[in-house]
Amino acid sequence: MTVGRLPASFVRNVTGAFPGGSLWLDGLSGLLAACCRRWNLALAGNPFELSFNYVVPVLQDGRTAAVLKLGVPTPEFKSEALALRSFRGHGAVRLLESDESLGALLLERINPGNTLATLNDELQAAEIAARTMLTLWEGTPASSEFRTLESWTAGLSKLRARFSGATGPLDPALVDIAENLRAELLQSKPSSRLLHADLHHFNILYGTTSGWVAIDPKGVLGDPSYEPAAFLLNPDPAIFLDRSIQEVRIKILADHLTMDAQRMVRWALVHSVLSAWWTIEDDAGDWNASISAARVLLSLF
Repeated sequence: MTVGRLPASFVRNVTGAFPGGSLWLDGLSGLLAACCRRWNLALAGNPFELSFNYVVPVLQDGRTAAVLKLGVPTPEFKSEALALRSFRGHGAVRLLESDESLGALLLERINPGNTLATLNDELQAAEIAARTMLTLWEGTPASSEFRTLESWTAGLSKLRARFSGATGPLDPALVDIAENLRAELLQSKPSSRLLHADLHHFNILYGTTSGWVAIDPKGVLGDPSYEPAAFLLNPDPAIFLDRSIQEVRIKILADHLTMDAQRMVRWALVHSVLSAWWTIEDDAGDWNASISAARVLLSLF
């Protein structure tokens, strides 16, 4: 069993983001075969679009449709498995099997699996995203096993370390604002929730039996006002760089979540600058859209 020829973008992402990425890619065919033997899986189609993980449809025991997700074993991969166990299928895809030491997850298959980005109604999408957030938070324990929002957003400090105290290609004034906002928001600590922390249009899928459910959670413990940030940075620049659309989306989210809209906007700005830095750090493409989104959000303060 072999994974075949892998997309160049996938290889670039894995080798750029993970120190052991090349070695992991070399062993990917063997890992796929081992997981198929262990959980009695048969491949049921071509891999899905690959970014940082190898994800492929499978059949378990010849009858149960599932998805096998393979990734470089990291604390983040382990956190995803922990989060899925904690959500227990409420608002999120169900975890069927896992081995975090191998970087392997067997997940429920969502059929047809259309993403929220296919809806073509951004206001309805905001309502669905808000309902998904509320479902994820219902009865989910706030366990100390998860990393905190403080540690999750601390990556911003690596930017200045990389550029000897400066901000590299990023606008220093905007980075200053993001750093100060982060400190202020963390200082005033509301009750914590287990957050998905990457809940955007492409991580919310529709199933005929499940309804709308989340995939790929990061598993972060902290202020729920951070949760809409990834949604507000999606699905494409035509949407998130339109100030009027952002304003309406923010109001819908704030109303449905009973949330302080300005606190939500501030976290979204922090996330936008952080997202630009992550893109630079991983050498994963163009960061300009994230910075442009931050400027739009700043105008909504």
